[in-house]
Amino acid sequence: MKATSGLFDLQVNGFAGVDFNDENIDADRLDVALEAMLKTGVTSCLPTLITAPVPQLLRRFRALDRAVAQSQLGALMIPGYHLEGPFLNPAEGYAGCHPPEAMLPPDIRLIDDIDKEILRPVLLVTCAPERDENFVFIHALRQRGKCVAAGHSSINYSQLEAAATAGVSLCTHLGNGIPQTLPKLDNTLQAQLSCDQLQASFIADGVHIPPFALKNLLRAKTPARSILVTDAMSAAACEHPGIHTFAGIQVECTREGMVRLPGAANLAGSSLTLDQAIRNLVKWELASFQEAVEMASTRPHQLMQKSLAYHQRALCNSEVIWDENYHVTQCRLGHSLTRHYR
Repeated sequence: MKATSGLFDLQVNGFAGVDFNDENIDADRLDVALEAMLKTGVTSCLPTLITAPVPQLLRRFRALDRAVAQSQLGALMIPGYHLEGPFLNPAEGYAGCHPPEAMLPPDIRLIDDIDKEILRPVLLVTCAPERDENFVFIHALRQRGKCVAAGHSSINYSQLEAAATAGVSLCTHLGNGIPQTLPKLDNTLQAQLSCDQLQASFIADGVHIPPFALKNLLRAKTPARSILVTDAMSAAACEHPGIHTFAGIQVECTREGMVRLPGAANLAGSSLTLDQAIRNLVKWELASFQEAVEMASTRPHQLMQKSLAYHQRALCNSEVIWDENYHVTQCRLGHSLTRHYR
């Protein structure tokens, strides 16, 4: 039996049949998802909303924030939110499953409008920094206590160094959100790997990044600058493959756990759970159990610490008990909530 801190997922779009981008989400449905996440050792998370037309994006934030406020677990597990878009690169290969027609040039007024509508703040914003002239948007985000990530971005090395100085601190799901074909060496993946000022998040499901490639990415970033995320959508922790809803679209989860638009090649989130990501790294001999747990707990907490403090938010004290096969047997959240699973 091993005891660790609770896990912190910075990028999760939905879970256990519940879509966090659903305008009709309510407290009961949210608690279903959060209970299922506890079973995987996740005690804190940033529900992630993706690119959508502004009126729809505002409705989604209001609905999610209302559900969090009324739920039993929301106050304990959700300090704030992750906005992935709409300030992304709309070019083919970079947009991923985000609708390019809804993408916008960086505009801090949208962040201010969102924060005015909700009780819990946007803590993390993923954007394409190359679209931000003189990094005015990034500076404004940092002034507002937001953590800023580069993602779905074609940014080159010289731009990235300047963006990191301006305040970008994370690469969102590095290795994904980029075209299949890139220049051999002078490309955004190499640029983001090379920039030591940036941490990077990885989706360790064996689908988004083959294990042999993840081995190289982790070697370049090092475990100290690497964070595990799920990018999970509603198919995560569901027993059966099939059609699921993600941000108003129908996506298919295959028997192998791949989530795609039916008939399309692009991935549309994942069905990964964070405890499985940890087991994968150990199984693939890419990290020790302790290193993998730190990538899913300590590292994301360290990344978000300044933003949490600025917004006067704190993560609950937590503990996860694991068996000898690295499955969760007990999860404690705060001083009064404990769940036993085996």
